[in-house]
Amino acid sequence: MTATSGHQTQDAALRSRVTLASTLPDDAGKAALAGRVFRPDVGGPSVVAVRDGQLVDITAEFPTMRDLCEAPDPAAALRQADGEPLGPLDVVLANTLPDERDPSAPWLIAPIDLQAIKAAGVTFAVSMLERVIEERARGDANAAAAIRAEIVGLVGDDFAKLKPGSPEAMRLKEVLIAQGAWSQYLEVGIGPDAEIFTKAQPLSAVGTGMDAGIHPMSTWNNPEPEVVLAVASTGRIVGATLGNDVNLRDVEGRSALLLSKAKDNNASCAIGPFLRFFDNDFTLDDIRRMDVTLTVEGPEGFRLDGFSTIAKISRDPADLVGQMLGKHHHYPDGAVLFLGTLFAPVEDRDAPGKGFTHKQDDIVTIATPQLGRLVNRIRHTDRCEPWSFGFADLMRNLAGRGLL
Repeated sequence: MTATSGHQTQDAALRSRVTLASTLPDDAGKAALAGRVFRPDVGGPSVVAVRDGQLVDITAEFPTMRDLCEAPDPAAALRQADGEPLGPLDVVLANTLPDERDPSAPWLIAPIDLQAIKAAGVTFAVSMLERVIEERARGDANAAAAIRAEIVGLVGDDFAKLKPGSPEAMRLKEVLIAQGAWSQYLEVGIGPDAEIFTKAQPLSAVGTGMDAGIHPMSTWNNPEPEVVLAVASTGRIVGATLGNDVNLRDVEGRSALLLSKAKDNNASCAIGPFLRFFDNDFTLDDIRRMDVTLTVEGPEGFRLDGFSTIAKISRDPADLVGQMLGKHHHYPDGAVLFLGTLFAPVEDRDAPGKGFTHKQDDIVTIATPQLGRLVNRIRHTDRCEPWSFGFADLMRNLAGRGLL
């Protein structure tokens, strides 16, 4: 396959995956779905309701998604809000693809705005094991397979039944320290305190159909398919969406102090397609039972399928939110929280023993029936659209539209 034909094939694949039918939840007809679009005619973003395949601009009632999340009952408020029809969702979706965009027409963007973007790390046994491997390998993918076998032989890989912070977990910690196998990742995986970190800056996330960024310095990286909770400033969990916590394994593996360099780069945080608010048909218990699938399709014909099930999470989602936001941590504009992932790719893509890493133009699809599908094409961070619309731009735009 030539580079040209591969590029054309990936463009066609991206178009086919960012459609009305493939984007919406399976039960979209009863779901309270909200999103955001960029409207060139008003020079800024709008909050939209998704109704019967149509988009309705409700920014006059809720200038930001943060305002909607702060409502006493966001799902009811969304359903009752009047607004301006923007037309069919499928037209806006088609215009979201970066290479085919008409800059004079609306396109979909990430469904959050002023919220802090936080993430919980090492919340699943398998991902905890992989973080320990990254640390021991010091970012060298070639050493990962041997270290994985060594650690599994020493302590096994079934931590799922171990409650973090419990007496049993603390006894295991003592054994691992005595064996010289303790790790900072095990500390947050089975210790009392969860790892909660800042994934990206507010307004910097990309939405479905857009390019997601991998820093060109990285030669060992992967997607992380996750459920993302929307949390009001009071700590109340109001809804959920999907996210890709793009990760540079070699960079983080060199040092945990490089976490921000491994996680927070241009377009390296993908969230979407829409925010689904909790109501009688969709609750936190649905999140607790949720399975999230992942597909990576490469330009050379490579395909990787994976999944993450929240049922195997080591800490309950409500506990993670409580550690993120409470009397010691205040977020007046609320926050969103990536819950972590069970998915840890170890299959070889190229040379034996080197595991998985992204290639340019990979198409990543993260999906679950109740939240829809988040689709992104992987590009180097300097080839993705730069983040240029910030807080000052948003405030000036909303003020100029008479919405503040």
